[in-house]
Amino acid sequence: MKLINDHLAVKAQALPATGDGFVMLAGEVGSWRGPFASAPTRLAARLKALVAGIEAREANVFRAVLRPPGEGEEVLAARGIRPARFDVVVLIRTASVEAALELRESAAYQELAETLRAASRRTHQIVADNAGRLGDVDHSQDHCFLFNYFYADDRETLLKVWEYTAGWFQAKTALPNSALMRPVEGEPADYGLVNHASWPNWRTFLPSLIFRPTFRTFVLANFKANGIAAQPIIYRRV
Repeated sequence: MKLINDHLAVKAQALPATGDGFVMLAGEVGSWRGPFASAPTRLAARLKALVAGIEAREANVFRAVLRPPGEGEEVLAARGIRPARFDVVVLIRTASVEAALELRESAAYQELAETLRAASRRTHQIVADNAGRLGDVDHSQDHCFLFNYFYADDRETLLKVWEYTAGWFQAKTALPNSALMRPVEGEPADYGLVNHASWPNWRTFLPSLIFRPTFRTFVLANFKANGIAAQPIIYRRV
């Protein structure tokens, strides 16, 4: 791991990983105008009705609204990986990876997945475990929810860099939570980690991404120095 501007480096105050399993189903359905998304509300409402019939610890549907600055599209292009432009996401959390794998085979989930696939230009589906966390993401509030789709040739390097970049977000944006989802063996690895997190409102984080120079000189610079593609998208829960 290379650490750029290491005088700014502070490790995140992380918590032990959990044994949770995750099923994430994402689709490109609507359109993007620059960084702004227009995701279909009727489809999102239909998916919300379907997830109500899934037995899991929790299941939520999200609509994209904004793509903040990221890094590394040239890394994806060199490896033939398409950029993440998912404007609809379904996230299901289970008690274990085994439970997530079993749930994905259920009739209720298959109906959900087919509904999104039929409406999408492209879908992406993974079963994942928890690779690290800053705290549990609270879906009971109307917050701004992040899914950050990461790629790196070396996933261990990516985890180490995340410890420091997450430390920046804790210090500069008061990031209260984060759950790193890591695709289990045999799952698509276009995005080797997907970080899910939330903030209470836009004012908590967006000004720091626009006006704080260290977001570029430390966070984005360290992603670039380590060959990491980071593709953040902000969503609202349906």
